[in-house]
Amino acid sequence: MKPLQKDYQTWLDTLKNRVKDSQIKAAIQVNRELLLLYWEIGQQIIEKQQTAGWGDSIIDQLSFDLLTAFPGMKGFSRTNLFYIKKWVTFYKAAETAGVPATKVPQLVGSIPWGHNREIITKCSTVQEAIFYVRETISQNWSRSVLLAQLAGKLHERKGAAIHNFQETLPLPQADLAHETLKNPYSFDFLQMSAEYSERELETALIDKIQKFLLELGQGFAFVGRQYLLKAGISDFFLDLLFYHIKLKCYVVVELKTSDFQPEFAGKLNFYLNVVDDKLRDKTDNPTIGLLLCRAPDKIVVEYSLKNLNTPLGVAEYLPTVQAIQDKLSKTFSP
Repeated sequence: MKPLQKDYQTWLDTLKNRVKDSQIKAAIQVNRELLLLYWEIGQQIIEKQQTAGWGDSIIDQLSFDLLTAFPGMKGFSRTNLFYIKKWVTFYKAAETAGVPATKVPQLVGSIPWGHNREIITKCSTVQEAIFYVRETISQNWSRSVLLAQLAGKLHERKGAAIHNFQETLPLPQADLAHETLKNPYSFDFLQMSAEYSERELETALIDKIQKFLLELGQGFAFVGRQYLLKAGISDFFLDLLFYHIKLKCYVVVELKTSDFQPEFAGKLNFYLNVVDDKLRDKTDNPTIGLLLCRAPDKIVVEYSLKNLNTPLGVAEYLPTVQAIQDKLSKTFSP
């Protein structure tokens, strides 16, 4: 009976996983159908107010009547109906973000209603909102993660690192690498003293590796810290080594607690050459370097990266969300 019991347990585990997958798919479908209903209600509220001259008082009446008919559905509260109307109205200019109006309900219906409410409340343009909707879908963000990314203005940081990818990587690898990096990076999850060393920063990031990986973005897999490389008779140690699943390459991350200096690029260039020679498999793409430092001067960085054959990116890191917001406000202010 033991082999039979083992076979049964394996079969049972398979069935349990299938049930879980089915539950997830059913929940997604229920969410999509609910949001399509919300979209239709929102459209009809707007249409009735425009064609019949009804004011906002119709929402009070509609809320009362729907809750009376469907007492178990919280989505028909007065407040939520106003949000539904605001939601549909907000996306009227969707074409400006490259999304046909007919495609909007399916797109926004792919994320939970609570996420949608946060996005339209905190985004000022349709383009910005569509960015967060798509990121939520692709990275499966929870509501708390979405709120953190909204507060940290990810839409202004993504793809903003200074790099030489167009000169050192083939297409579409260069474009994907460009979109993978951001600037600045937010280390608001760390609690550092006023003065700290590079090793202390490295240790703090590893202690919070889950949050660090979240800030790096989807696709990063941690390989090791102080990773040993041998070149000739010398030993060298990489601060942090990752492998990026979508880019299909190693990513060397070097940490500096000072402002950018040209020699940093030269050292990272050396590391990438060694990694490509010692670690890179024939199926891997060229290794990418990411230097995180304080206050990189764009002109100095560009001169430092010029004529290098290895793909390098340079970005700033900041300790708090408020510092990120202040930095971006100054950068994008008229």
